[in-house]
Formats: sequence, C-alpha cells, structure tokens
Amino acid sequence: MSSKLVSGYCDPRFSGVADVFAAALESGYEVGATMAVEHLGERIIDLYGGYQDAAKSRPWQADTLVNVFSVTKGLVATCAARLIEQGKLDIQRPVSEYWPEYGCAGKEQTLVRDLLCHRASMFGFREPIPDDQWRDWSLFTDLLAAQQPFRTPGVSQSYHAMTFGWLVGELIRRVDGRSVGQYFKQEIAEPLGLDFKIGIDRDDMQRCADQLMAVGDKTTSRAEWLLYLPDILLSKRLRDIKTAVRLGDYRVAFSQALGAADIINTEEWRMAEVPAANGHGTAASLATLYGVLSNGGARGDYHLLTPQTLDLATQVHSPGPDGALFGLPYKFGLGYMVDSPMTPISVVKGRFGHSGIGGEVAFGDRKNGLGFAFLNNQQHTMLNLYKTANQLSKQLYKDIASL
Repeated sequence: MSSKLVSGYCDPRFSGVADVFAAALESGYEVGATMAVEHLGERIIDLYGGYQDAAKSRPWQADTLVNVFSVTKGLVATCAARLIEQGKLDIQRPVSEYWPEYGCAGKEQTLVRDLLCHRASMFGFREPIPDDQWRDWSLFTDLLAAQQPFRTPGVSQSYHAMTFGWLVGELIRRVDGRSVGQYFKQEIAEPLGLDFKIGIDRDDMQRCADQLMAVGDKTTSRAEWLLYLPDILLSKRLRDIKTAVRLGDYRVAFSQALGAADIINTEEWRMAEVPAANGHGTAASLATLYGVLSNGGARGDYHLLTPQTLDLATQVHSPGPDGALFGLPYKFGLGYMVDSPMTPISVVKGRFGHSGIGGEVAFGDRKNGLGFAFLNNQQHTMLNLYKTANQLSKQLYKDIASL
C-alpha cells in the first residue's frame, strides 16, 4: 500500500485489503473511512484515511469518532446477552415483569425475546416525535410503554429501526439501574479499552466526523412498482417484497428524518443515548469487541460472555422475511444480525454482528476467530450501500485462505 490518503497499520500478509481500502478513498467513492480486523486475538489491520467533512478540510485521524448508526444495536445486544448470562434477564419472560408500565394496550404477552429479535410489532411511533429532544429518554420510553402495537406481538418480524434502542435500553435500565450507555461504558468499553460510546461527551465533539447522507435514492419507489404486478409473475422473494411494500412497515420504521445531516451532526443527537442508531467510535474498538467474542468471550482476566451464551444469542430466533426491510430474509439472533442481505454478514453462515444505514458493518466470525469493522461517513444509494465493506471482506477472506 502506498497512498497519501491512508494511514495506520496493515500486516503485510493482508496488503491486498489495504489496497482495496486505499482504492475506495483515492477514487472518491468514500470521503473518509476506517477499518480494522482482529484475527486470533491479534490486530492485523487498523487503517484510516480520507476526510471527516465534505469540504475535505479535516483529515481523518486515528481517534476520529464516527456515528455507526445501527451497528450500535450489536453493542446493545452484547449488553443484553451479558445480563441474560448473569440470570438477570430471561428471554422467555414477559417484558412487563421487568417494565410494568409496558404491559398494556395489547402488549401484555410480549416477551423479552420479541424485543430483541424485532418481533414486538413496535417498529415505530403512532404519533409524531420531536427531532430536537433526543436526550429526553423518558419521552420516548413513556410513549412506547403506552402505545398499542401495530400487530400482535411475536407473530411477525419488522425491523425496529429506532425503537429497538429505547425498548431494549429501558429493559437494561430496569434490570440493572444504569442506562445502556453507562452500562456499556462501565461493563464493556472500559475493561476492554474501547474508544466507543453510546452518547458522547461534549469534549468528544471535536473528534467527530460529519455524516454525509445520500440524496435522491429511488430504490423505494422502484419497489412500489411491484404492487402493480400479479403474484403469478413473481418469485417468492419478490412476492415477499411486494407484501412488505403493501403493508408499509418501512414507512413507519424509518419515518423519522434519521438521514438528515442537520440532525445527526448536531450536539443534541451526538450527546444523547439513542441506542439503536447513534453509537460513536472507531473501527479498532469494534474489531476488538467482536474479536473477543469470536475467541472464547474473554481477554486476559476480563470475561465478557461464555461461548454458551453466544451460542444462544447468535442462533436464529427470527428468520424473516422482514416487513420493514422490504420483505428481505434478514435473520436475527438476540439483537445480532446473523444474516444481513447485501452485507458481508450474509456471505458465510456463522457470522454475527450488525450493519448500519450509512454503509457500516461490524461482525464476528467464531470459526476463524475474527473481528471485522468498516466505518465510513459517505452514505451511498441502497443498492451500493455496502459496496466497500463487501470488497474489503472478500479480499480479507481471500488472504486468510492463502495463509
């Protein structure tokens, strides 16, 4: 690798990965990005480059923080799994046993597992929510506690794009007493030395890269054309997409202006705890987390999760199709994606982690003892959303196979 835009470290055996990373930045496809990989407990790649802003006036640094969107859900899943392992949270018990106010309006029999694998039918808000009060935790949890579900809980899967964080986060708070951001910091980030936060401090603001969101993506409108085609002409996959478009869950789940830069690049958003969508950190931190999980769940004297707990958390608890994700066959464990179409997670059975709407991907691979993370700040259109992450992962596994 020889690029003025890229800094960091890459084991020479994986120079092909560094070349792919450099090409994504040099071509202008990515504005700024970072990637890291742990393999068998060793950091083999830790690269960063490009710029933190659209004007390309602030170079990406080793400690640059970036909003990882839904990749945050994988961290929340790890927090929940830790509480499950400790016997403080039972996935087969009703949510109302931990959060009494939730047990109303048709939600009385909702199980903890339903919240974790997107089967609670609470994938959005029935009433408009403010876009400038993200730090008011109880505002969102009170609305959800009182709200009627969109369908019978436990029956179908529809991705809880934003509500997942408040629902599972409130469970964590009720069980442990700490907010999910505090729990992650004290129980996981600090022991492992991770530079990652759910709700950053004001002093961290200067380290944050701007998120540059795509405009004019017509993928949704193209999918809506399926409504005019008879089922007999469609494959099962396309019939699932058609059903999802007709139900319109995606409009509810993604109704908030999450993609608006005037929201996600503000202090209000960054300092809030929005556990479904606003974790900020480095690729190196995520690679370490998934590297630990993929190598027995412990590092040194610190124990994160047992292999048995991770077996439970990464088995398929909900197989799709997903009503809010256009009927695609997303598969969920207990908060982790175990099949995320169009991303590296879906390529090989056994990977677990989470992808984000900006193109970010972080996952673990227990078979190969690997933790992988790619983060960027330029969102692309839906069909190309994970192009760079896929290219990097493909080259990485090619290089591993040649060892």
